Amino acid sequence: MRRITGTVLAVLLIGGVVAAVLAGRTEDDGTATKTVQAVIGSEKAEFFADQQVVEALAAQGYAVEAEPSGSWAMDGLDLKGYAFAFPSSQAPADELAAKLNVQQPLPRPFYSPLVVVAHQNAADVLERSGLATVDAHRGTLRMGAFLAAAEDDERWQDLKGADAYGELTGTLSIATTDPETSNSGALYLAATSYVANDGRVVASDADVDRTAPLLRKLVSVQGAQQSSSDAAFRDFVSGAGNPLVWVYESQVAALLTAGQGIDDLVVLYPDTTVNSDHTVVPLTDDGRRIGELLSTDPVLRKLAVEHGFRPQGAAPEFIEATTDRTDYLNQKLTGVRQAPVPTSAVLREMARRARG
Repeated sequence: MRRITGTVLAVLLIGGVVAAVLAGRTEDDGTATKTVQAVIGSEKAEFFADQQVVEALAAQGYAVEAEPSGSWAMDGLDLKGYAFAFPSSQAPADELAAKLNVQQPLPRPFYSPLVVVAHQNAADVLERSGLATVDAHRGTLRMGAFLAAAEDDERWQDLKGADAYGELTGTLSIATTDPETSNSGALYLAATSYVANDGRVVASDADVDRTAPLLRKLVSVQGAQQSSSDAAFRDFVSGAGNPLVWVYESQVAALLTAGQGIDDLVVLYPDTTVNSDHTVVPLTDDGRRIGELLSTDPVLRKLAVEHGFRPQGAAPEFIEATTDRTDYLNQKLTGVRQAPVPTSAVLREMARRARG
């Protein structure tokens, strides 16, 4: 058990390290703000550091001091004195709520599907080998074919056209975060196990046994894994690491909104993926109120879209805001199947066995 300390949110942003201090303040109109503490998934750090978000929350009477953590690591933190926890999906949120006797329902302000980002050369090689279909900067990853290739230990050099790209070497794999501590890594196991289990959610010991060898292979081939999706995505943007990385669609959309696109970026939507429902676990009445504001306040919803998130129950908001980014984004998730997510207990066991 460790205590989250400090009142400064240090956010590693593309291009440098920015310290965003979200302190209690008084607005020009005299509205006093109440400072509350929160622990959040790292992919939401830039959202809470955004000055417009700070001002929108202040207009409702709040200043949020937010610190990042892996979603599955939150249940090991001492959250005394915190107003809310904000993991990146419903499973770790429900587990944390049950542990802390938090009343349901939990606010779920927005969500994001998981996607694979690739550089153009890698996407082209996948397409030539029948593992993906690509149209300029957007495409579909054929999960069944990809997992079959991974199970056979295929290397990039085994794929058609890979010999033209010296950087495409080693065993074919998708880089993910650590599934034992990070939500995105755990959801990679949820999606791949669903495909490996013949289109059925892993629910029993037999299902876990059946899928464990493949999941172990998918994780072990990666070597050292990042602890946060934010770090994994930054590595990709900088040109470091694996040519295929499992990230939140929101991270890509936010990058494009900021005008920081990558010339050779291709966004591959797995034909079977999972949605990450960002879920607030209120620890105080103020925490519940903030969760409700994130869900209902028009300004905060608009800002969430600007950061790439899809508001719950309002597809038009995201579609209208991303009309100029359809070369990269599959706005309506056409051709994408959403896999159910196993229970928290099953996910933890899958992650434990995948990590070995």
